[in-house]
Amino acid sequence: MTQTAVPGQAPSAAAPAPKTRDPFFDNAKYLAIILVVLGHALAGMRGYGVAEGVYTFLYLFHMPLFIVITGYFSRSFSFSRRKAQRLLTAVGAPYLIFEIGYSLFEWHFNDKKQLEISLLDPIYLTWFLLALFLWRLSTPVWQQIRWPLAVAVGISLLAYTAPLATDLEMHRVFGLAPFYVLGLCLRPAHFDLVRRPGARIVGAAVLAAGFAGAFLIKDRVDYRWFYWRDTHKVFNVDWVTGTAMRLGMMVVAVVLVAAFLAVVPRRRAWFTDLGAATIFSYLLHGFFIKYAQFQGWDEAAVFQTPWGLAATVVFAVVLGTALCTPPVQKIFRWAVEPRASWAFVSK
Repeated sequence: MTQTAVPGQAPSAAAPAPKTRDPFFDNAKYLAIILVVLGHALAGMRGYGVAEGVYTFLYLFHMPLFIVITGYFSRSFSFSRRKAQRLLTAVGAPYLIFEIGYSLFEWHFNDKKQLEISLLDPIYLTWFLLALFLWRLSTPVWQQIRWPLAVAVGISLLAYTAPLATDLEMHRVFGLAPFYVLGLCLRPAHFDLVRRPGARIVGAAVLAAGFAGAFLIKDRVDYRWFYWRDTHKVFNVDWVTGTAMRLGMMVVAVVLVAAFLAVVPRRRAWFTDLGAATIFSYLLHGFFIKYAQFQGWDEAAVFQTPWGLAATVVFAVVLGTALCTPPVQKIFRWAVEPRASWAFVSK
């Protein structure tokens, strides 16, 4: 088809082809959110040894994976008017909505005597939105530092040597910041390394080793380490031991994240398009998981079995997938991606 000339306009080269999404990243985001949903679904089943091993394996790297990918796609953030408005509508507004929503949900279904809504003390999974808001605001700062990753690691390690204010989930904000900064530092060429021939085999082997290792440490390491929110004092270790533990956790997480990305499909799959809507699954799945926990279903004897574990895995995959679908997006877009142009000043 020939290009039609526009009156009054000088001839120009053919218009560039529209930018297409890389299926690799959408595949990675979809698989990452499934791991997050599964991790939350297994929380009440830690009394069952096999479930505890799977839970430990997931918590070694599933949130670092999510955060690294988030950091990678935050590289273009700046303090421009458009970016600031996008931050408020895509992160700030959903945080307010779901902080209130989860607080009301727990008050009603968990028989709490008093309704508590604290915007400075995130409830359940809303901590990630608050952390993301602060991380994204800091993006231009990290991009001006000569060795941003080293600085982020240092700050993270220091954050656990003494208590911080409980508001704003500061231990997680500082503690997990290196994974966000790592994402900021990554470039397409780095992801090409895990797409090389043979990388998938190595990645699968590393994940298998990590899975086996999780079963070895599940009875030896307090699972609260993997929540990244407690100081060394909580675990009754000195700052040298605690710092070594945190540094080791970072190394293990990065290795497992790289291994996971190596096994992610490169081409389009049936779930590729769902990867663009993982925030819907992240914010909504907690209502289902929390309701099951409030009812005590996850601790029922029937779930402390191989069949119960298999059923939970299937449930998590189905739930995580369903919440990314277009019908769910259409119903809940007002809360997850609210339009708030009316709230901003005009130019």
